Amino acid sequence: MQHIAYANDQSHRGTILLVEDEPFVREATCNILENAGFCVLSAKDACDAIRLYEECNRTIDLIMTDMVLPGKTGQELGEDLRTRSEQLSVLVTSGYGNAEYETEDVVKRTYFLAKPYSRRSLVEKIEGILNPQVLQHSVTQAS
Repeated sequence: MQHIAYANDQSHRGTILLVEDEPFVREATCNILENAGFCVLSAKDACDAIRLYEECNRTIDLIMTDMVLPGKTGQELGEDLRTRSEQLSVLVTSGYGNAEYETEDVVKRTYFLAKPYSRRSLVEKIEGILNPQVLQHSVTQAS
């Protein structure tokens, strides 16, 4: 099911391709992101995500993907899509406590967020990825 929406009363803050095979988690995450002002396209697996990415005539700012997907891992999907756009950021999520999954590489624009995550931690993580100056400013203010 393709899901594209903009939040009603907020400006467009970026386009996220959400890849999550669990329908409840996918729908709940879409709602969180839409309410935060993001445009969201959702995919149920890697094949669906690649199809949506290729069909999408607008720029995707971020791929948010579950690590464990049917047919391909979230990391493999991110690497595959990054061959089409080097500037694409990838946020991998996982509920498994595997240290291999939890690596971040700012140079490669690959990030990690552990499940379960709160609304606040999800939105803050995405804001920090899409606009690093916002994250740097809030960390400086907290010091």
